Amino acid sequence: MGAYLLEWLSLFFRWFHVIAGVAWIGASFYFVWLDLSLRKPPQWKTDKGISGDLWAVHGGGFYEIAKYKLEPEEMPKTLHWFKWEAYTTWLTGAAMMSIVYYANATAYLIDPSKVPFTSIGAIATSLLFLFGSYFIYEVIVRSHLGKNAFIFSTLIFILLVIASWGSYQLFSDRASFIHIGAILGTVMVGNVFFGIMPAQRALVDCVRRGEKPGKEVAELALQAKNRSLMNNYFTLPLIFTMISNHYPMMYAHEKGWLVLVFVGIITATARHYFNQKHLGHKKPRYLVIPAVLTVLLIIWMRPEPIEPAPAMPATASVAPTTTNGTSPATSTTTDSSTDTVTNANNSSNSSATNSVSTDAATAEAVPVSASADDAMMDVVHTRCSTCHAVQPTQQGFAAPPAGIILQTPEDLKIHKAKIVTAVQTGYMPLGNITQLTDAERQQLVAYASSL
Repeated sequence: MGAYLLEWLSLFFRWFHVIAGVAWIGASFYFVWLDLSLRKPPQWKTDKGISGDLWAVHGGGFYEIAKYKLEPEEMPKTLHWFKWEAYTTWLTGAAMMSIVYYANATAYLIDPSKVPFTSIGAIATSLLFLFGSYFIYEVIVRSHLGKNAFIFSTLIFILLVIASWGSYQLFSDRASFIHIGAILGTVMVGNVFFGIMPAQRALVDCVRRGEKPGKEVAELALQAKNRSLMNNYFTLPLIFTMISNHYPMMYAHEKGWLVLVFVGIITATARHYFNQKHLGHKKPRYLVIPAVLTVLLIIWMRPEPIEPAPAMPATASVAPTTTNGTSPATSTTTDSSTDTVTNANNSSNSSATNSVSTDAATAEAVPVSASADDAMMDVVHTRCSTCHAVQPTQQGFAAPPAGIILQTPEDLKIHKAKIVTAVQTGYMPLGNITQLTDAERQQLVAYASSL
């Protein structure tokens, strides 16, 4: 019942997270485009304190947009604040992380081959990692380093590279990408809450009191501008990390943290091209560079070719055991020995007895073979079917992930393309919770490929 409820909560918050994220990102892109697209207004508008204007047509009507240098001639009665899009995105994202990664820490958050955390230890480390990273960011942005856009951006990039590497040393591959996305999202929301909104409130308060904004308000505005610029370049990397759990080939790569760094550079550079384009500067190199880096990333990440498994039986040593702990091979050998002894007792010929004894010894020395199907299905039942069964036995799963059931060779044949990708990239088992060995992984990929 608990796993069933978590599935519904996950569905509920995921939808709200997507809706809020689309609203926030859409508003962010729109205002960046708007701010960079404003042009010098006619003199009569300049005399009214307007620093830029823009005409647009949409939905069958014309729009006239004007931006004031500081304050309008008269404070409007209704003023819309863009903040809840950001706050709702973060709150629903935090709920999703709690439901998926904290409630099912053993399946999604922990990788015992990296750090054998307990669930509580992993969750505590995760929270410290996230909020510790944000604290470091706030210290930098509030220092004199935060006033220089180039130095500030370079330093933040270096710290994110370190965070990407660190997350891969602590958490499962899938959780590592999500943690970097959570850091980016927390920084972006923190920029809104602690930087952009205070600057806007200070400006509005001055206008309402009829006062001229002073030095303090100007400094808040400058800091808000730098924070807004950082949010602008974080947007595309954040979107990638939000959908990354659908692409195990990315985060399950042996150098997944470096893959994430490459994607961050590619997406941020592409964002820079559009920023320059909105300013009227056509610099196609900022699209060529991401394109070249993407091709290089594809070449670097390409998997090794799969060698199909040869059609030959496996030995009894890997045959599945029966419920009473006796392997099929042992049972067969025992039956053979029993038949031999019976024949020996019924025979009065000593040479026949010696012959039968020799045959019995040979039967005991040579193991009886089991089929490759039986051997591989033993691996599947032990390592995969705990989750991918009609009724999963793995804690935290009310139904098989993605509806994929793996209990028979026919099931493996139906889903072989997904199995090969998931097992070869290391995506499955999640966090390698069932401890699939490298040898078993290679055997399973080869077996599935040959079906």
